[in-house]
Amino acid sequence: MALPTIVHLADDATAGGVMRVLDHILTAPELSEIAQHSLKCVDRNGMPLGHIEADMIVSHLAISWRSMPMLMLLRMRNPKTVLVHVEHSYTEAFVAENVTRKKRFAALLRLAYGIFNQVIAVSEAQGKWLRTSGAVKASSLSVIQSCVDLSAFRYLKHPSGPVRVIGAIGRLDRQKGFDTLIEAFKQTRDPNIALYVYGEGDEEEKLRALAEGDPRIQFQGFADPVIAIGSVDAVAMPSRWEAYGLVAIEALAAGRKLSVSKVDGLRDHIPFGAVGINGNSVSEWQREIERLTAVGTGNAIAAIPVQNFFMRRFADSWRGLLVDMQLGQ
Repeated sequence: MALPTIVHLADDATAGGVMRVLDHILTAPELSEIAQHSLKCVDRNGMPLGHIEADMIVSHLAISWRSMPMLMLLRMRNPKTVLVHVEHSYTEAFVAENVTRKKRFAALLRLAYGIFNQVIAVSEAQGKWLRTSGAVKASSLSVIQSCVDLSAFRYLKHPSGPVRVIGAIGRLDRQKGFDTLIEAFKQTRDPNIALYVYGEGDEEEKLRALAEGDPRIQFQGFADPVIAIGSVDAVAMPSRWEAYGLVAIEALAAGRKLSVSKVDGLRDHIPFGAVGINGNSVSEWQREIERLTAVGTGNAIAAIPVQNFFMRRFADSWRGLLVDMQLGQ
């Protein structure tokens, strides 16, 4: 029996979390055993989508009022094809932080998601919000927690002794809350600890100005996640909103201490050893930095079993989706 064909649609080919997840989908042996995956990049301002030869079309597109005609045409041109949307962006905290006309935004989500046979949340927390907010019917919602290839993290040496280097890894954007972390770090007095900031983005100049005067804070630019996590003893994620947080599973797979704000999908990582921070204030993160640097670096959960679990869970979830859509067995 031929494997089902799945075409994934993406409208942002820059090196970010969505493309990293898609790269894993396209290359993971466990996923190639259950379907033939391919990628189609879409120009947000280009020609509308026509008919696509596939058993399933999976949208990783950004939902907006501007994209609605394209999505509606996608449904019209592919009336018998299973359409699935993966929601990589919107969360409860995103709406609270960024949306002023909340009823209008809620209407957009209901209309857009209604085009698809199934909507995929990338974390349990995001899925709960999508259900309770009324954006998606429970019967049309699945959760597939995002994943990337974690195998390289098994080769990283586990740190020993006290935490001395904390990593802030990701796009330098207001979303990530690195301004809060830098302010909190500057309040600490230990001269033997450091904060490594890995990433690029629009907030870099502002963050460098905020860190000025504290030589313990070092901006490392963009780096491969394996290199970045390998250079630190612990990882801090003070995000203001976060659908899931790939850096979190990479840190856990590498056996690093992990601290996260208790927001959106970051809460999904707490059962695996992450420490959740309430309030997400400068004072709360100062206390967490001082706690981190006073304890050892050992992680209570073995890195390789966690790494294998995340990757297996991802493949099994996709297999389950195909079964639910009557495309797999």
